[in-house]
Amino acid sequence: MTEATVDEPVRPALTPDVPVALTKLVRRVLCNNPGMMTGPGTNTYLVGIDEVAVIDPGPADDAHLDAVAAAGSGEIRWILCTHTHGDHSPGAEGLKERTGAEILSFEDRDGLVCDRHLADGDTVEATEFTLRAIHTPGHAGNHLCFLMERDRMLFSGDHIMDGSTVVITPPDGDMAAYLASLERLQTLRPSLRSIAPAHGHLITDPAAKIADYISHRLEREAQVLASLREHGSDGADTAALVAAIYTDVPEVLHPVARFSVWAHLRKLAGEGTAAAVDPDDPDTIWSPS
Repeated sequence: MTEATVDEPVRPALTPDVPVALTKLVRRVLCNNPGMMTGPGTNTYLVGIDEVAVIDPGPADDAHLDAVAAAGSGEIRWILCTHTHGDHSPGAEGLKERTGAEILSFEDRDGLVCDRHLADGDTVEATEFTLRAIHTPGHAGNHLCFLMERDRMLFSGDHIMDGSTVVITPPDGDMAAYLASLERLQTLRPSLRSIAPAHGHLITDPAAKIADYISHRLEREAQVLASLREHGSDGADTAALVAAIYTDVPEVLHPVARFSVWAHLRKLAGEGTAAAVDPDDPDTIWSPS
C-alpha cells in the first residue's frame, strides 16, 4: 500500500500498524489508539532508508512498537519525540530496547528520559536527510516540530493536525505562544511543501492550513471577548462562555472546549482586555477590562 506523494490528491485509509510510504524517504505507521483526542490514532514516522529516524513512537503499545521496529529493518538510529504527552513519547523506551536507538527531545519530562536534548535550530544529520528542530511552544511548552530540510516537509506533532484544531490546555498550553509559533512557520523560507501531522493524513496545502489555523483562533478569540463583554460587569466562567459560543459543537466536547476558552482568556488578560482574580484557576470568574 502506498499513499499519495505531495503532488497527488489520493489518500488511502489509515490502517493501524501497516507501514505506508509517503515519499521515497518517509513512511508512516499508525498506532491503534483512536479516540476523541487522537482522531484515528497517533502517526509514527520513519525517515530515511540507510539510517532511520523515528518521529513520535507513540504510546507504550507493544504491537505498534514491534511494527515500527520491523519497518526500520535494523536501521533505526534516532527516536525523536515532538513532546511528552501520553500518546507521543511513552513508547520511546520500548523502541530503544528494540533498536538501541538514541532518544532525542526538548527535555526530560512526563517519564521521558532523553539521551540528548534538542534546542531550537539543532539538527539530526543522516546520510540521506537533515532534520532541523523548531521549538513551537503553545500546545505544550516543550513542543518541537521537525523540518526535513531538503523536502521541506514539516513533522508537526500536535502543533498542526489534519481534520481538526489543536486543544490548548493551560498552564503548559499557552495561546499567545501557540499563535506566535504558527506565525513563525509562515515565515520559513523556502516555504513548506507539506506537513506530516501526528494525527490524520498528510497535509499538502501547508500555507492554507496554517492561515486557516490562525484565522480560526483569532475569530474564536473575538467571540470569547464579545461574549465576555455581553456578560457585563458580573463576568462569566469558562463553562458559561463555552455554552454561549460553541452552539454548533456537541455538548460532549464542551469540557475540552473550556480549556481553549481558558487559554484565550489568559491571552486576553496578558493583553489587558480581560481580567480574573486567579487566571490560573480554570473555574474562576472572568470580566472584561
